[in-house]
Amino acid sequence: MSEARPAHEKTRTPDSHLGIVIIGRNEGERLRRCLTSLAERAPLQVYVDSGSSDGSVALAEKMGVHVVALDLALPFTAARARNAGVAKLLELEPNLELVQFVDGDCEVVEGWLESAAAKIVEDPALAVVCGRLRERRPEASVYNRLCDIEWNTPVGYADWSGGNAMMRLRTFSEVGGFNPELIAGEEPDLCLRLRVRGYRILRMADEMMLHDANMTKFGQWWRRIVRSGHAYAEGYSRHRRDPGQYFAKQVRSNLTWGVVLPLLALVLAWPSRGWSLAILAAYPVLGLRVWRSSRRRSFSAAEARLYALACVVGKFPSAYGQLRYWTKKLVGSRSTLIEYKHPPSPKA
Repeated sequence: MSEARPAHEKTRTPDSHLGIVIIGRNEGERLRRCLTSLAERAPLQVYVDSGSSDGSVALAEKMGVHVVALDLALPFTAARARNAGVAKLLELEPNLELVQFVDGDCEVVEGWLESAAAKIVEDPALAVVCGRLRERRPEASVYNRLCDIEWNTPVGYADWSGGNAMMRLRTFSEVGGFNPELIAGEEPDLCLRLRVRGYRILRMADEMMLHDANMTKFGQWWRRIVRSGHAYAEGYSRHRRDPGQYFAKQVRSNLTWGVVLPLLALVLAWPSRGWSLAILAAYPVLGLRVWRSSRRRSFSAAEARLYALACVVGKFPSAYGQLRYWTKKLVGSRSTLIEYKHPPSPKA
């Protein structure tokens, strides 16, 4: 007598040329949900651990996933972890064609692997495909909600993807994979090198994954934006001579709004008898511009207001992240990971 198969087995990826790389660091219950969402949906999976102390390695091994524990003597980066995962995949199966990268705080949505694999296989020029990433609990905090809004990106060909994406291994290897030295912004960096060689990145409308940011405090959100500012500064510094003005717009905007305008308003306040403070009226104007742009992208009025406020306030931590990067570079100090998440609650 036959038995009904579980849902994840019904949608098992038929393409044996697909491997999965999961990366994580102290993800706890988030990692369990991640691995469960992938159970038996792809024949080859590798989990790369970056120095976890919460039993993540034992959990992955117990769930039958190949594990790579990164050397503690070298600095951790997501780029380094993903590269190590790909190396292990190719060691296990040299003929793999595709890799799906998954962060350990994400759950893969049913049907995504099949849709993404079909799309990338049909177009030889496609090197990367990604889909709609959603926050698992957007109602838990305003910061989680901001993540969900941020990931509502336009569908179609794009300049880069996020870390959760499916990639063609041949093109990934052709450009040397991720830059392991980058503590942030490694995905745009990789995608730039792919686009220079004529390959394309596609954002699909399909639901891809649920993400668990677990951001409940302003300080967490601030550090996350500082990390983005660091990525803009380092990316611009590395690629400023390449075609396309890589991150030049973001760098100029953050420095203008986060440093130049407030300094002008304060420095000129005494000689102008306070009239220079009128410069600060530019910030509500910026917020209005972002709000209008968001509404044109079909954001709700509430989403547009929240996103506009975050964009304006975010100029300051982003500018700080840029200045922090350049200061460290000037004194020859290596930047370290900028982490913002707390360990997940056991009942999350």
